[in-house]
Amino acid sequence: MDLTAPNAAPSAHRASAANTILPLRVEGLAYDANGQRLIDGITFTLDAGPRTVILGPNGAGKSLLLRLCHGLIAPSGGTVTWQGATGNADAATHQAMVFQRPVLLRRSVIANVVYGLKLKGTLRAERAEIAADVLARTGLARFKDTPARLLSGGEQQKLALARTWALRPQVLFLDEPTSNLDPAATHAVESICQHMHDEGTRLIMTTHDLGQAKRLADDVLFIHKGRLLEHSPANAFFETPASGEAAAFLRGDLRW
Repeated sequence: MDLTAPNAAPSAHRASAANTILPLRVEGLAYDANGQRLIDGITFTLDAGPRTVILGPNGAGKSLLLRLCHGLIAPSGGTVTWQGATGNADAATHQAMVFQRPVLLRRSVIANVVYGLKLKGTLRAERAEIAADVLARTGLARFKDTPARLLSGGEQQKLALARTWALRPQVLFLDEPTSNLDPAATHAVESICQHMHDEGTRLIMTTHDLGQAKRLADDVLFIHKGRLLEHSPANAFFETPASGEAAAFLRGDLRW
């Protein structure tokens, strides 16, 4: 799999201070469903640069927090704001999200990528070249004419990432992107994510895999019962967690 730099110049991909949507500021965030508070008073700020991993037991609210930050659902309270120079007015066009189960179109692999570029407004003459380039760099070139939904699970997830990579997002939310994949596919997905990070995309992801979190995280948000208990550098979190709940989680003892 060729993960070399894209044809576009790095400066075209890496957001400058003049046009970035970051930092992301979440303040007093709350979300209620069926009379139950699922996210409760979460506050944090994420600047450009580090890779953030959101950890916590099942049902803690990790995926829900991602959806709130990405704007897929509206909060019951609090705010999610993009405080960079372009700010909230342009945030939707500079962020993307990849789900645990990829959402693919009923068309070929390359057509999935081209369609995303079309929606972005990329010039028609450039779409096929960009799509072919990103498929080559994610190891999917030989599948370019294959119906996307006939791909294996790992290949579908790589396509979801390739489609996103072609758009050069400033921020990418990843919700358990390797939870259903074997070790080889997991390694491939992590490699793609790392290259996107190297090119300037801000990664914010959830995972249940502590090994993956240790490989990828620069900082950690630890959530328990819908509340943010820790936000700390990854090394500090894994070596000396500040809360009893985080320590129990890392030992494998924490239950809902």
